[in-house]
Amino acid sequence: MSRPFWQDTAGAVLSIDLGAIRDNWRRLRERVGSARCAAVLKADAYGLGAARVAPVLSDAGCRDFFVAHLDEALALKPVLPAGARLIVLHGPTPGAEAEFVAQGVLPVLNSAAQIAAWRALAQRLDRELPAFVQVDTGMARLGLSAEELRAVAGDAQGLAGIRVAGVMSHLACAEDPTHPANRAQLERFLAARRLLPAAPASLANSSGIFLGEAYHFDLVRPGAALYGVAPVAGADNPMRPVVRLQGKVIQTREIEPGTPVGYGHSWHSGRRARIATVAVGYADGWLRSLSNQGCAWVGDMALPLVGKVSMDTITLDASALPDGALRPGSLVELIGERQGVDAVAAQAGTIGYEVLTSLGARYARRYVGEIKA
Repeated sequence: MSRPFWQDTAGAVLSIDLGAIRDNWRRLRERVGSARCAAVLKADAYGLGAARVAPVLSDAGCRDFFVAHLDEALALKPVLPAGARLIVLHGPTPGAEAEFVAQGVLPVLNSAAQIAAWRALAQRLDRELPAFVQVDTGMARLGLSAEELRAVAGDAQGLAGIRVAGVMSHLACAEDPTHPANRAQLERFLAARRLLPAAPASLANSSGIFLGEAYHFDLVRPGAALYGVAPVAGADNPMRPVVRLQGKVIQTREIEPGTPVGYGHSWHSGRRARIATVAVGYADGWLRSLSNQGCAWVGDMALPLVGKVSMDTITLDASALPDGALRPGSLVELIGERQGVDAVAAQAGTIGYEVLTSLGARYARRYVGEIKA
């Protein structure tokens, strides 16, 4: 018989609500009307386990799955139905083009060099090969530059042998609906489409979905919103929370006024205090920038994090709790109902994406809402 999750030998428990991910995808799909709603599963589904997330989304009706690398796509093939599309955002690395064809994986072609290599393979195989084409509309990261786009569009053989399965770009500032870059990128994307073969279009990421219908086109590509990250900065989060992180207390100690705590002695108690040491540290993705920042929760009580975040531990000021309330093995909540991923990110001076993708491999992972065979 398996142990209850709180008795696991790991130092912390990460609970992942697959049902919430499924509901979040459905909410986004309803928001975009007739557009297809894909799912971005790169970076192991933002650290939450792509092989567990993908079947749940497929069961909900998702058929388009974006990843960053070919290896990520190949890892997902066994858990997705034959009709699912796997699309690699970074496109083929030099020499890997034939493997995309052999595996039935769609590349996103981001440069003139990638287009040339894909075109050459189509010629060698003497057949048309499908691919997405990305244009850079104002991020200077991936996609055809304006000069490359004009060159490809002006060359009768520029896309010879390539069936353009989609034209896409990526928004840089969509989390801020008032940012002028959003409208500028939309206008550049519309202009770029006119230079390329007619094909389904995709511009909106998670935040772009909330910019309105003009940004939805034929396919939207939500990522972080699926996993509970707020899509619009400063607004109420319409997505269901997905993760709960609970750390285990290793020991507690009473310290005298003026006692330093942790590396560098960056915190000293101003009074007699009770310190609880918890088995979560920066090796587990609890970012070092959270040193002397934020808190953990026990019921309705917030326990400040005091001292530096160590590799394997944090220390909490548990003085407000009754004596004996925390013992070795007791659980404190680091992410959950009282403070979500975005709140932790704000304390760490980062974004929810980084918090999720940093969550480490040492947690006991507990999945709820999984599909029953």
